[in-house]
Amino acid sequence: MLELKKGLDILSEVGGVKTLSEAEAIFKKNLDAQNLAKLERIKNEEARLKIANAIAMCEPDYVFIDTGSQEDVDTIRKWSLEWGEEEPLALPRHTVHFDLPQDQARLVKQTFYIVNEGEKTSALARSIPRQEALEYVQKYMKGIMKGMTMMIGFFDRGPVGAQAAIPAIEISSSSYVLHSAELLYRNCYEQFDAEVARKGIFFTNVHSQGPNRPEDVPNARIFMDRSWFTTFSTFCTYAGNTLLLKKGNHRFAVDYSTYYKVEEELSEHMFITGVKGPGGRVTYFAGAAPSGCGKTTTAMAGDEFIGDDLAQMWIEKDGTLRAVNPEKGIFGIVEDVNWEGDPHLMKVLRHEGAEVIWSNVLIDEHKKPFWTGCGEELPERGRNFQGEWWKGKTDENGKPVPPSHPNARVTLLCEAIENHNTKLAEDPSGVPVKVITYSGRDSDTMPPIWVARTPDEGVVIGASIVSAATATEIGVTGVRRQPWANEPFIPGPLGDYMEAQFRFFNSKKFSEKGRPIIAGLNYFLTHEARGGKGKGLLGEKRDVKVWLGWLELFANGDVEAIETPIGYIPKYEDLKKLFKERIDKEYPYELYEMHFSLYIDNILARINLQREAYGKDQGIPKRLFEVYDEQEKALLALKEKFGPVVKPEQLAQG
Repeated sequence: MLELKKGLDILSEVGGVKTLSEAEAIFKKNLDAQNLAKLERIKNEEARLKIANAIAMCEPDYVFIDTGSQEDVDTIRKWSLEWGEEEPLALPRHTVHFDLPQDQARLVKQTFYIVNEGEKTSALARSIPRQEALEYVQKYMKGIMKGMTMMIGFFDRGPVGAQAAIPAIEISSSSYVLHSAELLYRNCYEQFDAEVARKGIFFTNVHSQGPNRPEDVPNARIFMDRSWFTTFSTFCTYAGNTLLLKKGNHRFAVDYSTYYKVEEELSEHMFITGVKGPGGRVTYFAGAAPSGCGKTTTAMAGDEFIGDDLAQMWIEKDGTLRAVNPEKGIFGIVEDVNWEGDPHLMKVLRHEGAEVIWSNVLIDEHKKPFWTGCGEELPERGRNFQGEWWKGKTDENGKPVPPSHPNARVTLLCEAIENHNTKLAEDPSGVPVKVITYSGRDSDTMPPIWVARTPDEGVVIGASIVSAATATEIGVTGVRRQPWANEPFIPGPLGDYMEAQFRFFNSKKFSEKGRPIIAGLNYFLTHEARGGKGKGLLGEKRDVKVWLGWLELFANGDVEAIETPIGYIPKYEDLKKLFKERIDKEYPYELYEMHFSLYIDNILARINLQREAYGKDQGIPKRLFEVYDEQEKALLALKEKFGPVVKPEQLAQG
């Protein structure tokens, strides 16, 4: 059990501010009259102490309170250009930010949970004792903002008033970080005190890039104090390490739902999107996929896009599953975004109208951005994340330097996307979710789509995600297990999180029609793995519209399915019709057979991989292993009857 406010509060210890009268003295000394007046709006005593301690610790030359007003946001944008954190591009309100070459993705090996003695964390996470973290913060964060401006913003992770929304304070010396926060999160300065009173908690984030030099990056750290809901980040600018409202606070939200909102709320690494069905019906999906595995593309393939990355969910009083996007914007990977696969996003990126922050892409002499996989002719020369670039450029090891970093990003408002349902996305009552999906990068084992027969089997689908390592994580290689695609963001033991999942999806609070179906998705099967030639994918990007379309029909009882030991799979005639209707594509039976035949030995090997890995963890619910055993027994019986490859028509026979 996670115990809040346990152990030394590092921010308070290093800042040294213990009382409100001391805090007031800090404010009067460090804030001018205008910003002092703005801060007076924030009455919450704990928040004021947090802010005072951050000022006392970091020792900035100037403190700026961001109220979210147009004037304040314009000031932050202006500073970002003046300070060189962003540069203007050819299109109006488009800018580019470059992170240091050593700081292009999440610094996984430099990210730690601060823990108390005897406190357990996920076996897949890194932790640091509280005393060691205190020593680091005292050494590196004391005075880190000397000569700089501290910007303080008040945001909500979700629409103001939504049951699962959590308020947070973002403190940074980087104008790029605050500019990004204004695009990605809802400034709730006016409602901050009320939101804290409603939710009972808030998160605090303190960041400074320091001198922003390559030699400082080895000393960069991202600390998350689970007990005090406070993050610390130093010597880096990549938003995944510094915009701590995002994945830093997502970790806290996971902790909070796991230990304090069991069978009430979930905090997931999921997109939210709506898919239209017959008669104009819209069915809402929430789907998990590890970073870099097509989650944004899947989200935007829906007819009513709500969010591409995170979801705060709860069981409503009417027995339905509800979800809100804690963000109002996108911080999305741009590699392979092109007109063919992502027309809605490309309209924003290539036409005037929206505000966009680009990061780590290629900029040509005309100040136009390009990136790997954009589907357009690349310029001969330009500037990118490593400086000057030209076609054929290689690094010191002779390896080609790509035009853009694989983790290059764009930051923009969701409402700029043509198929975004902004009205629903901003509704604090959330959208009713009827389908949960889990996917990774799986080249040879699972079919493109399958639906769990029970909530327990659904939880096991989420627990069993695997994926190739992506460019979002520095220092990580190979194929990895990615439980729920949330694994990097689960602070506590996986057994605790898994138990919360079993309890949530089996909850009696769901109405008969309110309980969602849970499915697996896999876009990455190859011809080679299914008896074909070449290593290319069996499908293409646009096929996702068909898979989502079938799930929409199944969730509403409009189509039947073939039952298998791993779950329900589609019938051929239904898919053939959907391929034609949704993407005007023929779907031969031979391809269906390659997609949906069960390769028994591969699935058994996957089960054994997961069983062995989870067997090393303590506290894993026994129900996980029971489901694996049940599936293994049924798969072996199929193999005995039909052989190692079982075709759909054989599966239909039972």
